[in-house]
Amino acid sequence: MSEILSYLAAALPADVSAGARLLALQCALRMNAYLHVELRAGLLRSLRIDAVHACQELEQARWASMVNGPGAVGVAAELRDATLLAQSPARPDRRRAADWALRTVARSDPSSGEGLSECDRIIRDCGLRDQGFYGVLSSLTANGVLEGWRICPDSGDVHWTLARGR
Repeated sequence: MSEILSYLAAALPADVSAGARLLALQCALRMNAYLHVELRAGLLRSLRIDAVHACQELEQARWASMVNGPGAVGVAAELRDATLLAQSPARPDRRRAADWALRTVARSDPSSGEGLSECDRIIRDCGLRDQGFYGVLSSLTANGVLEGWRICPDSGDVHWTLARGR
């Protein structure tokens, strides 16, 4: 996950919105071996982004070409950077990370961008070890996806705040 976040930070222009970055993350994690990805409409709705605008941004950045949509059934895209094929996690691991990233956004309050979940549940959902989990959270913060995070010492819950306006 940290490799893909670092890659996206370098590959996408600085002015690409947070919504487009979130869409790019889902695309990078869900693509097949031919750099093709299909995202269903329900998944796009759950991201709580303007999918049309995000797709336009990714096309303008020359990072993706939309083959179909976004529309009522979703979006199909061809990613334009073969560097993605060199990312180390296998596709099932990337899909699990994509699901976790989606659940993390879904667990965040849309008005405040704050979220809360049990630390051990997130570690289990992501298939990470404790050390890897803390590294991923640090990478998400360093790459501007999260404004910050902390673990509550009493409950072990992870509290996070999504970054705004990036």
